[in-house]
Amino acid sequence: MFQLPDDPRLALMLLSSIVEPGDAELDELLGEVGPVEVVGRIWEGDVPERLRRLTSAQVACTPDPADRADQIASATESCGARFLIPGDPAWPEQLRDLHLVCDADEPHLRPPRCLWIRGTGELAAICRRSVAVVGARAASEYGQHLADDLSADLTEAGWTVISGGALGIDRSAHLGAMARGGPTVAVLACGVDRPYPKANRSMFDLVLERGLILSEWPPGSATMRHRFLTRNRVIAALSAGTVVIEAGSRSGARNTARHAAELGRVLMFTPGPVTSSQSVGVHQLAREGWEARLVTRAEEVIEDLTGIGGPMAAPPPIPKRPFDRLNEVEARLVESLPRGYVVEEAQLAAAAGVPVETATETLRSLRKAGWVELMEGRWRLSRGGVA
Repeated sequence: MFQLPDDPRLALMLLSSIVEPGDAELDELLGEVGPVEVVGRIWEGDVPERLRRLTSAQVACTPDPADRADQIASATESCGARFLIPGDPAWPEQLRDLHLVCDADEPHLRPPRCLWIRGTGELAAICRRSVAVVGARAASEYGQHLADDLSADLTEAGWTVISGGALGIDRSAHLGAMARGGPTVAVLACGVDRPYPKANRSMFDLVLERGLILSEWPPGSATMRHRFLTRNRVIAALSAGTVVIEAGSRSGARNTARHAAELGRVLMFTPGPVTSSQSVGVHQLAREGWEARLVTRAEEVIEDLTGIGGPMAAPPPIPKRPFDRLNEVEARLVESLPRGYVVEEAQLAAAAGVPVETATETLRSLRKAGWVELMEGRWRLSRGGVA
């Protein structure tokens, strides 16, 4: 006779090792009888046929579910992770919103049943003012630079940056946030003890010092293609809005964008060259019915996130030119002087529509300022120009 785990938290750890997140039948059973009873029914084979087939191989390989649960708990402690379930003080309540978008066609959109966390700080507090910055793995230099700058400025303004820990845009977003001394959150598609990709190992070490990495899968779990799409809903649900920086037409970032839009979160994107394959998916967001907002800097992101009553983004600064410093009469005279030609004073006054006396006085002033030159009684634009 097998032994059941005696703690609901241990039972949830075990269940998350044998059934992928979002399984509707499992979640319904958990709501009816609780985790310990569900484990017992699975090992007895007393569950719906589909769920029994789904778990039969794991049950056959695990004669003692209590021991297996203890092993997962030990692995959790060994890697310095914390285990969270709904109702814990550090559990982010905004994850409940996923109930609003899950359905029979996409059950994996259901809220997480538990999370493993490593790093510094409490998840709920860190994500209270947060924005997701996501995009292409094969990002251009432009995209990486933009993600870095945008994340740094958002962090300086008091927002937490959430991303997926991948190469490209994700990496630049995490590094940009940490460069300003702020926390960042990396949502993984594998166990928190083996962050993927390995090429980002040094970055993940920094994230653990200054923020959090989290996962729905227990320590030791490997990455799988479908798990990246599953975790994207968590990125979207944790944040108040999502910014997409570069994405192909079939990018995972567009999957995160869809979740954000369906959850009623603010969806934003940054523009790229229309000839760039990395920006095709981003530009498509603007043509779809998701009401995606074009943003170019952190102030605009914050304006869209906070809405009415929040800080408004100041207009971009207008470049100042020397010509802008001229008054109306000075500007008329300068514009009336053809480049490379000399013009008599009276002719210039007529062209500018000002009295000759006014033109004479103004041209002397312009000459002192370096705008014009006097050549044998006629005027021309200064060849040296004005700085």
